[in-house]
Amino acid sequence: MLSGRKSAGFGLKGRVLHAIGALAAMLFASTLSHAASVRGVDIGDDEVVIRFDGAVGKASAFVVDGPNRLAVDISGASSGSGGIASGPFSFIRHGQFNSSTARVVFGLAKPIVVTGGHFSEDGRALVLSIANATAGAFQSAVKTGRKSFASPLALAGLGSSSPRGVTVPIGSPKPIGSIALPQVQGGRNANRPLVVIDAGHGGHDPGAPSIIDGKSEKNVTLAIAKAVRDELLASGRVRVAMTRDDDRFLVLGERREIARRLKADLFISIHADSAPNADARGASVYTLSEVASDKVAAKLAIKENRADILNGVDLGGESSDVSSILIDLTQRETMNISSAFAGLLQREMADNVVMKEGYHRYANLVVLKAPDVPSVLIETGYLSNMNDARLLFSKDGQQRIAVAVRRAVEAHFARRLAER
Repeated sequence: MLSGRKSAGFGLKGRVLHAIGALAAMLFASTLSHAASVRGVDIGDDEVVIRFDGAVGKASAFVVDGPNRLAVDISGASSGSGGIASGPFSFIRHGQFNSSTARVVFGLAKPIVVTGGHFSEDGRALVLSIANATAGAFQSAVKTGRKSFASPLALAGLGSSSPRGVTVPIGSPKPIGSIALPQVQGGRNANRPLVVIDAGHGGHDPGAPSIIDGKSEKNVTLAIAKAVRDELLASGRVRVAMTRDDDRFLVLGERREIARRLKADLFISIHADSAPNADARGASVYTLSEVASDKVAAKLAIKENRADILNGVDLGGESSDVSSILIDLTQRETMNISSAFAGLLQREMADNVVMKEGYHRYANLVVLKAPDVPSVLIETGYLSNMNDARLLFSKDGQQRIAVAVRRAVEAHFARRLAER
C-alpha cells in the first residue's frame, strides 16, 4: 500500500525548507490602491504580463480590427508606461481611457487571441494567455468582445475602493477564474499521493483531427484520461483528480494551476499527435526543457508577490537572489523527477503501445511549467495514422494505455518512498 505525504511532494518541500532554514507565515497583507499605475509590461512566448505599482481589482481585454490591436482596460488605475514590443506585437501604447480606467494598446503584427487570464494573488500583476490565430478565429474574437478578469481581492469582495491594509488569508484552494477546482477521488486518506490527469483540448478546441471521420483529439484524450482515472482508482493506491471530465475548454495555464492548487504529487497531460505523413506513428513523452525551466525560474523570481510560489513555502521575506536560487533548486528537482517518471512510462507502455524512436522529448509546454509538481505530457499516438487511430479510439487500446500508466505510477511512488 502506497502512502506518505509527511513531506509535501515526497521530499520536495522538505528540501526547500532545509535549504532556507525555516520559512513560515501563512498570511500576507495586500494593500489596495485607489490609483494604481501601470509600471511594466513583459511579453513571453505565450503570455503578456502587465504589472502595477498598487493592487488592481478588475480588468478586461479585447481585440479589434482595422488595424488589428489588442486593448486592455484596467479599472481603478491611472496610465503608466513600460514594455518593449516583440513577438506578435508591433507597438505598445499607454493612455487614460477615462478618469478611472487606464488602457494599454498593443499593435498586432499578426492575429492573436486572448485564451485566458488571471491576476496575481496581490492584484499587482495581470497575466494574459495569448495564442496565434487564423484570420477567421481573430474575427470571431472581435465579435465576441471583452474578456473580463477579477483579482482574488475583488472576488473576495474587497474591490479596488477598499481601504489599505486589508489582510487576506491563504486558506483552502480558491476557484481559478470561473473554474472551480475538481473533486479529488480515491478516499479521504490524505496520505495517499495525488495524481492529476489532464485530458487535452476540449470544448471549442477540438485539437488534432483524426483520420477516422467525426472524431478528434479532444474525444480520445477524454476517453483515455477516464480510463487512466478508473485504473488508478481501482488500484486503491492513489487519489485522483481530473482537470476536466466532460467536453469543456480550459486554457493551458488553468490546467497547470489546478494541479498546483491541489498540491498534486504528479501531473499527467494526455494528448494525441497528427502529421502530414500518414506513416508517422507511435507514442512519446514530453517533459520541460532546460531552457524553458530557466525562463520559469526567472519569471517567478521577479514576481512582486512571492507568497506560496512553491507549494507550502512562503518566499515573501526572501531577497530576489535567494528566491531565484530556491525556485531553481525546486524546478531542477521537479524536472529530474519528471524525467525519471517518463522513463517508467516508456518501460510500461512499450509492450502494449508502439513507441516513437527517441520517445522522451523536451519542450517549452505551458502545462509542464509548474515548478513544484512533477509533470509529463503523453502523446499517445498519431490520429493521422490509421493503426494508431484505431487503437486509440478502441476500448482495448485505451485500457492498454491506462494499465501501463497505472503500473508506471505505482513504480514511481514506490521508488519515491524508497528514496525518503
